[in-house]
Amino acid sequence: MSRKVRTDLDSGTLRDAVTQNGADDGFSPYVTFTREEWAALRAATPLTLTDADLVSLRGINEYVSLDEVAEIYLPLSRLLNLYVAAAQGLHKVTDTFLGTPAAPVPYIVGVAGSVAVGKSTFARILRAILARWPNHPKVDLVTTDGFLYPNQVLEERGLMERKGFPESYDLRRLMAFMAELKSGAEEARAPVYSHLVYDIVPDEQKVVRRPDIVIVEGLNVLQTPDGARRRSLRTFVSDFFDFSIYVDADEEDVETWYVARFLTLRNTAFRDPNSYFRRFADLSEEEAVITARRIWTDINGLNLRQNILPTRDRARLIVHKALDHSVTEVKLRKI
Repeated sequence: MSRKVRTDLDSGTLRDAVTQNGADDGFSPYVTFTREEWAALRAATPLTLTDADLVSLRGINEYVSLDEVAEIYLPLSRLLNLYVAAAQGLHKVTDTFLGTPAAPVPYIVGVAGSVAVGKSTFARILRAILARWPNHPKVDLVTTDGFLYPNQVLEERGLMERKGFPESYDLRRLMAFMAELKSGAEEARAPVYSHLVYDIVPDEQKVVRRPDIVIVEGLNVLQTPDGARRRSLRTFVSDFFDFSIYVDADEEDVETWYVARFLTLRNTAFRDPNSYFRRFADLSEEEAVITARRIWTDINGLNLRQNILPTRDRARLIVHKALDHSVTEVKLRKI
């Protein structure tokens, strides 16, 4: 089985020239790359991060090496750089046609995936690398956690055990924020969420002021409207995306990462007197493992299977991670 993939830098597109014994590769909308094949697409893209940079970007219990950055993130940043350049050129063409310059709008990248899969780390590293390209130095990162309803609202609606499920988000506020970004507004404001107190921080906002790129990271950013609650919504978050990424892994691996993270937090953040989860700090290790697995089974795993995983094939790019958090396979949707 042979595979040949070439890039066309002049047009800024990635063209698929995949052959398998002279036949098409079936009906998949994706081109699938092994880690080695994807790494080769880095070309001459320089590595601009250091080990010290990675220390501040990694999540809890996640080790990301410079090799991982070079082989996975740099090819992706190169691809996105080409896409952003093409989008910027298209805006200039439109301005010429209209005869008046329009307000610049950011290129929006969505990052989706399960709780504990490492999407926040992925988004932080991607942001750091993209900001080092000279034609789009201003890159902002927004998480959809800030658009969860406050705990008081969730308690009133009986949704505290459904936190992170689609119905726990203020979708209209999130959609208004996305619309502001894409309308070229001078600034857009997003609520701020604290994982320590497990709630929205009152009177605190993240202000986004006309960045070149915005990365929007969250559990359900690729979801489409469904159910009675959202029939009135004619658009959804991913309508505003220029590019979307799904961070994927086998569920048993994600559960293992979730339990390990819970045990680490039990000995760190949970011990803070202000922590919402302070009651878990004094659990024995056995009790903590049982508690973490119950939370996974009743909430996070259920949300993954019902709401998050079904959106995977809506992404433009899927990265699949192994148990050690290394990316083993990349799928890029054909254009």
